[in-house]
Amino acid sequence: MTSRPRDGAITERPVGAPGAPSEGPGEAAPTLEFAAGTPYDDYVEAETLHGLQHTITDVPEELPFLVTTQVMELYFGLVRTEWRLAQRLLDDDEIAEATAVLARTVRYFEALNASWAALSWLTPVRFNAFREALGEASGFQSAMYRHLEFLLGNKSEPLTRPHRRSPAVYAELLAALRAPSLYDSVLDVLARRGFAVPEGRDLTAEYVPSPAVEAAWVTIYSERAPGDELWELAETLTDLSERFSDWRYRHLMAVRRSMGAKMGSGGSGGVGWLQRSLSRDVFPELWSARTVV
Repeated sequence: MTSRPRDGAITERPVGAPGAPSEGPGEAAPTLEFAAGTPYDDYVEAETLHGLQHTITDVPEELPFLVTTQVMELYFGLVRTEWRLAQRLLDDDEIAEATAVLARTVRYFEALNASWAALSWLTPVRFNAFREALGEASGFQSAMYRHLEFLLGNKSEPLTRPHRRSPAVYAELLAALRAPSLYDSVLDVLARRGFAVPEGRDLTAEYVPSPAVEAAWVTIYSERAPGDELWELAETLTDLSERFSDWRYRHLMAVRRSMGAKMGSGGSGGVGWLQRSLSRDVFPELWSARTVV
């Protein structure tokens, strides 16, 4: 803080130092002394978080690659928790409350999608500088991302197998494979509301679009309007499907920019695998119904 004595010289005095002016009417100085660690670190565990970045190489570009990946993993865990909450609310016919939770996760995907921009500078030369050191490690192996795919109805038992040597993770994935997906819970809501939704779906198989489900969404869009809870649910699910597809697309483009059409480090087809994944619609009848309406 600057003060000017009568002789015109300028001196500096820190705010809060003896004799320094107060912060102003109604302002209070922050607490600067604590008996132990700061309450912020106790809550956020920032020291622990910042200690989790263990790079394999000395290549400077590896750290931002690792940090961005870890940020995405945290968001995957948050989204899974929120979708499970939304599912419980749907099962209890709390449609508006479930829709509000799902709408929150649309915002999370906006942040997830923006995360890819942090790696847009990663050229093949810079990625190759540390890629070999990653060995067989691949985002394809993310158990938390697999949970999201299963919750969306994209089920596949073989995709649980990379985790068989991690018993707790594997057991959770098998449970998610066998449990109803988020979309199953949505369709159960439609069935309870009188729509002719097919019964007896194989919960462990990838979801297959149904003409009857498409007809239900056509009716909802044709006969209802904004403010109706099923109409609002449909639009929020469509937003979510779009943002999730955006994430897949940005993943595809990030891979193309950093490694072209090379084989994926985890043995997948790289770009080819991602293109096939991108071609599968999430909540497919919500998209096909638009052609019919």
